Amino acid sequence: MADDESGYVHRPDTEPQSTDRSRTDGETGTDPTDGPEFGTSGWILVGMIGVAFLLVPGAILLLPSAQGVISSFGLTLRDAYLTLPLVPAFVLGALAVWSAVRSQSE
Repeated sequence: MADDESGYVHRPDTEPQSTDRSRTDGETGTDPTDGPEFGTSGWILVGMIGVAFLLVPGAILLLPSAQGVISSFGLTLRDAYLTLPLVPAFVLGALAVWSAVRSQSE
């Protein structure tokens, strides 16, 4: 089975080592610094993560002092505690799907 040439056999001694190599079959030819641009969708996602992790928890801390505003929407304080984190969660999910679909189409 050692002399069988139908499968892959790695022979490192037979291939010359060169510092000035051209692209081979396994290489993509891109440098590690060459990546996709962050773009508008990336910044929208970063902004929404900032809203979800900074603005909404701050708003939750201020809910007891804003009971008049909450009751004007027809919500109780308990409803507001449950709804406020749920809204950015849905928006983040929708933005993630939008970003994934957009990156596949580009």
